[in-house]
Amino acid sequence: MKFLDNLERRMGRFYIPNLMKYLCTAMLGVFILDFLPFQASASSVLVFNRALILKGQVWRILTFTVLPPNSSLLFILLSLYFYYMIGTALENRWGSRRFNLYYLLGVAGNIASGFLMGYATNTYLNLSLFLAYAMLNPDMPVMLFFVLPVKMKWLALLSSISLIALFFAGGWAMKLSLLLSLLPFFLFFGPQLWQEGKMAWGRMKYRWQNRNWNR
Repeated sequence: MKFLDNLERRMGRFYIPNLMKYLCTAMLGVFILDFLPFQASASSVLVFNRALILKGQVWRILTFTVLPPNSSLLFILLSLYFYYMIGTALENRWGSRRFNLYYLLGVAGNIASGFLMGYATNTYLNLSLFLAYAMLNPDMPVMLFFVLPVKMKWLALLSSISLIALFFAGGWAMKLSLLLSLLPFFLFFGPQLWQEGKMAWGRMKYRWQNRNWNR
């Protein structure tokens, strides 16, 4: 898309190579800091909170991006490894500047979502990375629970179904929040999904017509 190409050119030299390495390292650092006996946990100081941002705690606008998943150490390590793997793969595929653009668009969408909803997480931001990776590597197998090989496209399909269900179950604020949070995915892959959807609909319509004709 020309729009994305223009944005990428305007970034110039203002991008961070190996971005996922720094993000995953920061997430692990926050996870470790949460165990230290401070008066307040690191996560509580970094989480996006619209009310506190408007009171002057402006760092929360960005620091929510380095919050780790709320789970056990083993799950944290596996999640960060997975994020690092897909992020690095996307950067190698697109180049550092375009990958930075994808991530920054996601951050901007989540910030807008945060001011709309009052809070924001990096859950959908990280999910958009996974969906992008699945679009580019649909047949790559992943060992689910270290035992069952599942292709990326099926995992992405399950994630998409859950997002669609959440979209229709939520109110207008939730709908807009989801759209903004997944902004980079729609900008990068929306035209491709639209074309593939039209082709799938055409094939289904053709088969249905032939079925009725042969009766």
